[in-house]
Amino acid sequence: MEVKSERAGNLRYWISRLYLWFFGWKVEGALPPSPKVIVIAAPHTSNWDMPHMLAVGWNLRMSVSWLGKREMFPAPVRAFFMRLGGIPIDRSSTSGVVGQVVENFEKADGLYLVVPPSGTRGKREYWKSGFYHIAVGAKVPLLCSFLDYSRKVGGVGLCFVPTGNMTEDMDRIREFYDGIDGKYPELQSRIRLKEEDEQ
Repeated sequence: MEVKSERAGNLRYWISRLYLWFFGWKVEGALPPSPKVIVIAAPHTSNWDMPHMLAVGWNLRMSVSWLGKREMFPAPVRAFFMRLGGIPIDRSSTSGVVGQVVENFEKADGLYLVVPPSGTRGKREYWKSGFYHIAVGAKVPLLCSFLDYSRKVGGVGLCFVPTGNMTEDMDRIREFYDGIDGKYPELQSRIRLKEEDEQ
């Protein structure tokens, strides 16, 4: 299956402008030149994160893709969900989720895949490490996106191709997100991968 992600058009851009004005949000940053990127969505503490982040992405003229289990894509709605950026994943596949996503990156002309590493709005001891392993396997950059509710600013910033040295790469990510507050700061997950403590 070929997956493409193109820059968001003018209609989405102006919808995002209106949305962000209504809620009083501003946007910082610019998209990197790379057509293939893993977008880290953090911190994730509220249901409001999704519409706000979507508006920020459209404002930056970014069309985003997201992962969903294959069962979410039955025939009647498959085309609709894929039009919205959905990528169906078969969790029973022998290649695993990471392998399937790496294959999608290899086939795609362009792909901005948004991943919330905390995996939930509640506080977790560790981030899920799939985003990191996908970026390493596909040799694509990690782009740190954010919603800072304390300033009402969303956007993108740090962007780099992971080196494979997990701790050093995660230190860069931790430094970037230091001081950025989700809607509910007490629910923010610790920015650490379990593999870091197992090395």
